[in-house]
Amino acid sequence: MASVEIRHDSGVAIVALAGEIDLQTSPSVRAAILETLALKQPMVIDLTAVRYIDSSGVASLVEGFQTARRQGSAFILAGVSASAMRVFQLARLDRVFALAETVPQALTQARRGAA
Repeated sequence: MASVEIRHDSGVAIVALAGEIDLQTSPSVRAAILETLALKQPMVIDLTAVRYIDSSGVASLVEGFQTARRQGSAFILAGVSASAMRVFQLARLDRVFALAETVPQALTQARRGAA
């Protein structure tokens, strides 16, 4: 089970994900990310409370990243757990995504326009 919470902080959209992002829950995660990206704001994806992410969850993040890049918006992952980071590293996505250790650090990056 996963939960998605969307909030805004000084012009930056924060999508906080929690639980397990898998084949069953990734469609709702994908929809939330894409709907929020339609606002054309920098975005921080808070993964602090994500316990597990599979390839479908990663695909949702990649689609969000590509959409943000096309529209010139920042897309930053924050609070990536060690297990999720291993998934990103295996797919070499740790070199693609902008990463921040904490949400406040990600907000600073987003406001500077880091993509």
